[in-house]
Amino acid sequence: MRSVKSIVAAGAASLLSSAAFAADMPSIMPPPMSYAPPPIEDFGGWYLRGDIGFSNQNVKKVLDTNAAAYNNVAVTQTSGFGSAGIFDAGVGYRFNNWFRVDVTGQYRGNSNFTGLDVITGTGPLAGFVGTDNYTATKSELLFLANAYADLGTWWCITPFIGAGVGTSRVSIGNFTDTGDFITLAPAQAHSFNYAGQASQWNFAWALHAGLAYKVSPGLTLELAYSYVDMGKGMTGPTNSFDQVTNTTHAPFSFNNITSNDVMLGLRWELNSPPVYAPPPLIRKG
Repeated sequence: MRSVKSIVAAGAASLLSSAAFAADMPSIMPPPMSYAPPPIEDFGGWYLRGDIGFSNQNVKKVLDTNAAAYNNVAVTQTSGFGSAGIFDAGVGYRFNNWFRVDVTGQYRGNSNFTGLDVITGTGPLAGFVGTDNYTATKSELLFLANAYADLGTWWCITPFIGAGVGTSRVSIGNFTDTGDFITLAPAQAHSFNYAGQASQWNFAWALHAGLAYKVSPGLTLELAYSYVDMGKGMTGPTNSFDQVTNTTHAPFSFNNITSNDVMLGLRWELNSPPVYAPPPLIRKG
């Protein structure tokens, strides 16, 4: 009898001990710690840029700066520049995903110029007709401070617009002016003007638009269009040979030089945003 009581007492003690241990344990195990990536933030920082492209240039008028040369004549002019290569480099700062600024220096290669004046006398020179054929080369240095607005990203493409202001150094060289005239006599006359290279600094401005594609977190590819106004250019003093004498005259002016540029460029971020990587897996047991 005593042995039965001992067995019952031992069983009751074991049950009470198990119940107390169960009460000390939490009813539900906590979920494993989550390793979600940090929220995406607007990222700003310094960048370098480089561009290559080509120009499509125009000039409004080519004129002899000696105003008296155009007394009593009417001039109809056609002219244009050939395309030329463009190379630039710059440094900029992106404030966030919507706004950035940069400063660029650009070399614009030699472009060949041809022009034709058809001249008709008026008033006392009625009956006088002639032509002037022009040739020249032109190159520029262009320095701009630019601001851009990035307009959001769709299918990995970010359109942008921008504007810039700065200065241009326009160089005109190898200028020639060959004239053929029928005078009032009538008698045929010929003339030839030439001028050495000269350069002039001007105020310049530009408008930009384009598309950007982020190749990697630190590298962006751009395809852009720019409309650029570079002011005017001047030749050196002209030297005239009119079959009799060789004399020096006023220079010629290339007024209102503009260009429609197409550029392909790269931007390198100097402090790229960190790339999130999940924590390593830990194998237990």
